[in-house]
Amino acid sequence: MDLKINAVHFTADQKLVEFISEKINKLELMYDQIISSEVYLRLDRSDTKENKIAEVKVMIPGNELFAKKQCKSFEEAADSAVQALKRQISKSKEKTN
Repeated sequence: MDLKINAVHFTADQKLVEFISEKINKLELMYDQIISSEVYLRLDRSDTKENKIAEVKVMIPGNELFAKKQCKSFEEAADSAVQALKRQISKSKEKTN
């Protein structure tokens, strides 16, 4: 699976990149036909503490799954997005079977 992690207007440290890669790779255990994944990390300009945004796009044959989560940390946002994608993948698998 091809994985791209894009940090918008900042540089993500290696620990964050490894954490996200590990989470995304777990999706492949659930569904082995994932073609590629893209992760966008952004900082929201709002004054709230929950200003970290993770957007995850997963390409599967015939479909594109997407999740966007906003939390206090990028790790929490990425984890929430992956959980949402797990639900989407299981629904997509049910439809194809």
